[in-house]
Amino acid sequence: MELSKSIKKTYLYFMMYAIIGWCYEVFLEVVVYQWGFTNRGVLFGPYCPVYGFGALAFILCFGKIMKKKEPNWFVYVKPLIIFMGCAFVATGIELVASYMLEILTGSWPWQTYADYAINFQARIALSPSIRFGLGGLLFLYILQPIFEKVIYKLGDKKVSILFYAILFPFILDLFVKLFKMVS
Repeated sequence: MELSKSIKKTYLYFMMYAIIGWCYEVFLEVVVYQWGFTNRGVLFGPYCPVYGFGALAFILCFGKIMKKKEPNWFVYVKPLIIFMGCAFVATGIELVASYMLEILTGSWPWQTYADYAINFQARIALSPSIRFGLGGLLFLYILQPIFEKVIYKLGDKKVSILFYAILFPFILDLFVKLFKMVS
């Protein structure tokens, strides 16, 4: 039973960050770059799964460090370690995702990195990596503790309802996208 609860909570975290990632991408596209609106996700819904995977990777890699009591001097070093670690992890995920999407779809959505001064094959670039590091700090220090409290306050029954209410449309979206790719 405990594993089931853990899976549901983990999936809800995944989706929260996938949706936040989509909002972030749309904000950049519409407000910052003024390109106009397009769906920034690889699926049809308002989510970018790569951000959900990135958030789960942050929890896996840095969750224990965040909760651990540290010596006084480490308080000043920890944010720098978290920043650099998140930038590295997220950039690695983005690089792997670009290769996977290219294999599956023939391209990847963020080919605009070719215009960045420091980039690798237009797949990853320094500027987004820095933003990912800053986003990781925001995520681990502010958002994740809030989400953990919200999920805890919802209780098991509401978490289950929310889990299934979000899971089924996501799976349907995934199957529709896969069907369109193969047909």
